[in-house]
Amino acid sequence: CSVVTHLVVGLFSTIINVNEVILKNIFIAKKHQFKVETRTIAVDFGRSDIYEKIDAGLAGLEIGVLVNNVGVSYSYPEYYLHIPDLDNFITYMINVNITSVCQMTRLVLPRMAERSKGVILNISSASGMYPVPLLTVYSASKAFVDFFSRGLQEEYRRQGIIIQSVLPFFVVTKMTRIKKPTFDKPTPERYVAAELSTVGLQSQTNGYFPHAVMGWITTKVVPINIVIFLGAAMNRVQRTGYLNRRRLREQKNGASLKSD
Repeated sequence: CSVVTHLVVGLFSTIINVNEVILKNIFIAKKHQFKVETRTIAVDFGRSDIYEKIDAGLAGLEIGVLVNNVGVSYSYPEYYLHIPDLDNFITYMINVNITSVCQMTRLVLPRMAERSKGVILNISSASGMYPVPLLTVYSASKAFVDFFSRGLQEEYRRQGIIIQSVLPFFVVTKMTRIKKPTFDKPTPERYVAAELSTVGLQSQTNGYFPHAVMGWITTKVVPINIVIFLGAAMNRVQRTGYLNRRRLREQKNGASLKSD
């Protein structure tokens, strides 16, 4: 939504989200804050049968900027075979993180190509810059977004279309569960303001200077096998902490039920 906030001034805005209540709140806020026309489409990107509805909702619009920002990650770091409901987990993550990017681009890119102008911002992740064990499916899905974006940019740059892969590190969001911003963990507003200054200049960007420094260190300075090893070690610690906290909650709940 922060990307929408920075792009929405003076534009017609179409916001697509899974939660209709959230959509209505965003609609009201943007309409009054920026005095722009806003259209909302409520869909579940975890499904694969939603794109006819989205296409119909976009009918008649001249889409100048597409932001593919939908995404889902793990509830906690976990070994592949230990992921709860693994079959559905795989399908859902691929639909949300990969299929949505391809399909939304399919719907919007032809009209941009006809006009020889347009911008597509695909939000990947720093986790897509190298394998991240215990977040393996998420990491691989974000690597796809990065490769897809850079390949497509080469295909269509001569037609005046900008397609950018955005690979942020940690930002204060619900997904990261970070609540307090720091220099290297900015608010969404601060991150987006910095990222938009790179549009048209970089086809692949970390978007924010401290993140660019971290990206340079982890891809150019530190050997990849060490990056993978450290990522795995960090996620094992987080996994252990999560499972211990869950076990304590379950024990407390069990004790509470017995006392009742």
